[in-house]
Amino acid sequence: MTTETIKSPAAATSSAGHALELRGVSKLFGALAALSDIDLAIRPGERRAVLGSNGAGKTTLFNCITGDFLPSTGGIRLFGEDVTRFPAQERIRRGLRRTYQISLLFNGLTVRDNVYLACRGVSRGRFSFLRSRADDSLMQAAEDLVAAVHLSDLIDTPVSVLAYGQQRQLEIALALAGAPRLILFDEPAAGLSPTERKDLVEILTGLPAHIGYVIIEHDMDVALRVAERVTMMHNGRIFKEGLPEEIENDPEVQALYLGDGHE
Repeated sequence: MTTETIKSPAAATSSAGHALELRGVSKLFGALAALSDIDLAIRPGERRAVLGSNGAGKTTLFNCITGDFLPSTGGIRLFGEDVTRFPAQERIRRGLRRTYQISLLFNGLTVRDNVYLACRGVSRGRFSFLRSRADDSLMQAAEDLVAAVHLSDLIDTPVSVLAYGQQRQLEIALALAGAPRLILFDEPAAGLSPTERKDLVEILTGLPAHIGYVIIEHDMDVALRVAERVTMMHNGRIFKEGLPEEIENDPEVQALYLGDGHE
């Protein structure tokens, strides 16, 4: 099997105008190379899917982008700024958000309060101890985000009684808090029913056009429906890139994803 790449037009241009750019990024854990020489360029507002079998390096890639891991080599630029050594909170201040495979929610609070706290956490008044007012603009923003992820009917429901799929929808609302410019979605369709996956696709495709995202997803059907371009990873490297239909019909991708290359 070759490692030939269908080159992205964005990858051939300079970093000017990119929302996210990785150049020569590698991540070593002792002798293990989790990522090897990753070049990746995402345009502002672009929707990109990253596919690959377990162990391909997808989550490590996200961890390097968010600052949870520092790359061993290479550089990362976010909206033209070198953030390679920036801590995670500085990347959040520059418009980067992320969801995780494991839900990170306040189960004892309502849907409304979870989203309100997320909005408060990225606002200038996040350290204020004053109670929110009925006309609080952050509360209105929270209600708007709840509506955007189709949870308005459950806005006063405790998170602990939500169905699993509804909790994943709520995580998207949290990621939307504070006007993000780029969101990393880590397997948002994992564990969802067919109906819930359909709703997820509708939510993601309905996001404002200026918000770009990168989605890691094992469900190729979901990924190909919500992405404009697809990056295929294998053994810590980028294996191929292309349009969804190019990736879907590529025999090497089919062999890797569905054949003996699948872990």
